[in-house]
Amino acid sequence: MRQTLFELLSNGAEHAPALSAPGRAPLSYGALRHLIVATREQLNGLGIGRNDRVAIVVDNGPEMAACFAACACAVTSAPLNAAYRADEFRFYLEDLKAAALIVSQGSASPAIDVAQQLGVRVIDLIPQTDAGAGAFTLAARDNAPAHAAAHPGPAQPDDVSMVLHTSGTTSRPKIVPLSQANLCASAQHIRSTLQLQASDCGLNIMPLFHIHGLIAGVLAPLSAGSQVFCTPGFNALKFFAWMDEAKPTWYTAVPTMHQTILARASKNTEIIKRHPLRFLRSSSSSIPPQVIRELEEVFGAPLIESYGMTEATHQMASNPLPPAVRKPGSVGVAAGPEIAIMSEDGTLLPRGDTGEIVIRGPNVTAGYESNPKANAEAFTHGWFRTGDQGVMDPEGYLTITGRLKEIINRGGEKVSPREVDEILMDHAAVAQVVCFGMPHPKLGEEVAAAVVLREGQQVTERQLQDFVSARAADFKVPKRILILEEIPKGATGKLQRIGLAQKLGLA
Repeated sequence: MRQTLFELLSNGAEHAPALSAPGRAPLSYGALRHLIVATREQLNGLGIGRNDRVAIVVDNGPEMAACFAACACAVTSAPLNAAYRADEFRFYLEDLKAAALIVSQGSASPAIDVAQQLGVRVIDLIPQTDAGAGAFTLAARDNAPAHAAAHPGPAQPDDVSMVLHTSGTTSRPKIVPLSQANLCASAQHIRSTLQLQASDCGLNIMPLFHIHGLIAGVLAPLSAGSQVFCTPGFNALKFFAWMDEAKPTWYTAVPTMHQTILARASKNTEIIKRHPLRFLRSSSSSIPPQVIRELEEVFGAPLIESYGMTEATHQMASNPLPPAVRKPGSVGVAAGPEIAIMSEDGTLLPRGDTGEIVIRGPNVTAGYESNPKANAEAFTHGWFRTGDQGVMDPEGYLTITGRLKEIINRGGEKVSPREVDEILMDHAAVAQVVCFGMPHPKLGEEVAAAVVLREGQQVTERQLQDFVSARAADFKVPKRILILEEIPKGATGKLQRIGLAQKLGLA
């Protein structure tokens, strides 16, 4: 098994297409490898080397895919959501201790001002549009004198290749460091599960700041020497035109994307017939069995549902490809790490018993950064506790029965309720707030909040939503904010998120 990303990307034939994009000539594997070496040398020349954190705020597309791959091979990449507001960028850049921020040339991202205020070096990514999809060069905005990187050269297996934050119910999202070996293991697990070959082409519609898009959408197919068609992000109106251009053999998406594609499929049957898919893949939240059945009928291909999380570098379990059995409603069998079911006291339970899903394996993070309390809670006898509840059937197929965590899963976007609480508590009229998940027919969950106002204060639901919207990405803004005299409490007097939607008539 390959242990570094640069080794992993050696599988692609020199002249085979690696990255492509709408209306663009492809970038070959040879050119991608040359780009990775050139980027490493540029970063090393700016004094940035192995294990130095480089935040990347670049819109979805081939440049983002190439920049992530290049940075992840040389330094510690930290892809961030371009939709964040200034306050969010400040938190992430400070928490990461970023050495640099890469942005597209001409970008107006609020991350740039924040980085300059924090003394974080800003580097422009300049697309080389005549050199193939994703080709770029870098240019630092400052004229600081060059100095050698402390740890130059290609990254080693134990070096941290990527850091992502995971939402938490505590006020502070946790940093998940993922090593070169973690990323390589996960990419190869997914490649094996999906039987990816050099002849495949994946149509990537997933955002490239999430583990799903980065690993399953980009690294797994690149590890197989196959092609990744990089779109600007999900767009239901353009999906089938992209399909006609890319001629893909597969795509991966979250359930809400699949449902939107399904709604437009009847008008695009000719395109579907022209470019038959080998399979479809779904991950990041559960997909209703009825939707699986419809997708399989429309595309004439199997839908493979899988189960992943950031701490596992994405994939943990997956339904297998035919002729093996797929079980709708189940997330399949272990597909990389070992999976077990654990009781509250740390005992491993037999198949058929319900408990917490735990994992261990080469794709699992060694632990959260600078967070001994979280690590003590997350690891038991060498197993990582996922915070999800589940049961395994006699054949080893895993079904998730509930989430032990309070994270709101809005169509695959994870929202920390505590983070939204703290934003709302900054409003002068708000005395008390509890953010929670309420059921949603398509997204699975939507963000909601219950608020008690300060005496004599008045504010509307819309005004509070606008207040959050100015400080957080749109997916974190509560769809419903109930203004109450009192928020229901649990038996011990604590405010409880779990079950609050039902108590308030939102479920």
